[in-house]
Amino acid sequence: MFKTKKELVFIILAGIFITNAIVAELIGGKLIYLGPFIMSVGILPWPIVFLATDLINEYYGRTGVKKLSLITASLIVYAFVILFFAMRVPAAEGISVVTDGQFTAVFGQSMWIIIGSVVAFLVSQFIDVSIFWLLRDKTGAKMIWLRSTGSTIVSQLVDTFIVAGIGFLLPGKVDFATFINMSLTGYTAKLIIAVALTPAIYAGHAGVNKYLGTEADEIIKHSAEESLHHKVKD
Repeated sequence: MFKTKKELVFIILAGIFITNAIVAELIGGKLIYLGPFIMSVGILPWPIVFLATDLINEYYGRTGVKKLSLITASLIVYAFVILFFAMRVPAAEGISVVTDGQFTAVFGQSMWIIIGSVVAFLVSQFIDVSIFWLLRDKTGAKMIWLRSTGSTIVSQLVDTFIVAGIGFLLPGKVDFATFINMSLTGYTAKLIIAVALTPAIYAGHAGVNKYLGTEADEIIKHSAEESLHHKVKD
């Protein structure tokens, strides 16, 4: 089915990336308390997205991440379209385990949240890939932690404030103080997670390198050359 190990690794990473991104968007409308602070439960799947993004960046370059991000954003919109029509099909009265009201309460996120989620996702992913390769250009193949964590820290700052601003502040769902509270709390959680993920990043690289074998170094070298070439063209 797959001609090379490289193709199989990409399919697996892309599947992990897409699945966690869509799940995060679907559950993002639920706000939870983290001690005295407020954050979206949608933050929970994002650590896996961070890890997948870094590995795709490393082995498949900026083009791979950008294309996958556009595909994922399209699939997020597609998922919401399906939910839109699903909410308009009436539940079977008396035998449906889930009522129309319950279904809508869980999946009926407002258009503002959907727009905020998609915009934030695309902007943060493009920022992430740009910073990743800026740091990769400066440090070479060394300091994996710096380009992986550094790109995540900056991109998720932008992501958190965009999605909270468009999804909750603009439509008046929360006041400005709550917007700042939930944004800073969400970003702090993502920051802590990004730093804590450092060992997982190295473990992921080690696992992919072991599977790809002697091809790994050549794939990484080709990815870097192609990505840095695109940077010069841009």
